[in-house]
Amino acid sequence: MTCWMVRAGRGGVLAEVFREQARVSLGASMIGDLREYPARESLIAAVQAAYPEYTMASVRMAASQLFRFAHEIEIGDRVVTYDPRARSYECGDVTGECIFVPDATDEASRNQRSVAWTHSKLRDELSDTARNGLGSISTLFVIRPEVEAELWSQEFLEGAPPVEIPPADVEAPPETPITEASAAELEEQARTAIADRIARLNPYAMQELVAGILRGMGFKTLVSAPGSDRGKDVIASPDGLGLTQPRIFVEVKHRTGQRVDAPEIRSFLGARRPGDTGLYVSTGGFTREARYEAERASIPLTLVDFEQLSELVLEHYPRFDEDARLLLPLKMIYWPLK
Repeated sequence: MTCWMVRAGRGGVLAEVFREQARVSLGASMIGDLREYPARESLIAAVQAAYPEYTMASVRMAASQLFRFAHEIEIGDRVVTYDPRARSYECGDVTGECIFVPDATDEASRNQRSVAWTHSKLRDELSDTARNGLGSISTLFVIRPEVEAELWSQEFLEGAPPVEIPPADVEAPPETPITEASAAELEEQARTAIADRIARLNPYAMQELVAGILRGMGFKTLVSAPGSDRGKDVIASPDGLGLTQPRIFVEVKHRTGQRVDAPEIRSFLGARRPGDTGLYVSTGGFTREARYEAERASIPLTLVDFEQLSELVLEHYPRFDEDARLLLPLKMIYWPLK
């Protein structure tokens, strides 16, 4: 039995679809039915014809992942996908052969395998070594047994000695001094490391970070002291006092693995007045019902999950003030491509 990582599209955009439809899929919109390519060589030729701009190393990498998805994954194998919005790994068992669904709404979902999802494992519950072992940017790869054991364990004891995990079983092209692929991998590793650092902030520091983002966007902010805040952790406005429009009331929930539900959104909205604007940040994500409540709110209300929060930090960090930078010290680097 093998344990596979199948990523849910770029940025994990398909993670919720994977959960709800009990399946995984692999993007091959220009290739068609992967079952029509019983040999790696034929699939390499198909990828090369569909994507002439790819280098030969990239062609072989893509073809290898597609071939594995169609022909090497077996019923009964374990499978994992990552949801960056909830910072959780969805874990389950493969229950079906590769099938082709020509009328799938998303072209990248036409080649599918059914999955019985059994449980979720929060990224923050894993050891640093295991998190690093899951950090490959490859769409599909074999997860090492040591990492698999943590993903399927009932609990992970803090302070346990780290497990040495060999590099992931990925057919990577030979290293080159500088390539677009290596730059992309470096960027992805940096984003993951920054997200992990953000996740370790305590709830009050998270409020301060959100306030720092708003100041980076040009607002002045008031941050509530620790304790009961009656649904306004941060108030942002042009004057810093909340006396001029736009006046943004911000609620920040930093709860790992716990999604905000509709009643919490209704409670937040109940304290707002006409003319207010709402921003609700939840690092644990939101339920579908909570998003529905936000869509039909009587005031403008924006929901921000963990992934969106991380993107906002990266976008506005160059304009962070000293207080915000102290919460999350980062250094910009430059990576030559040629």
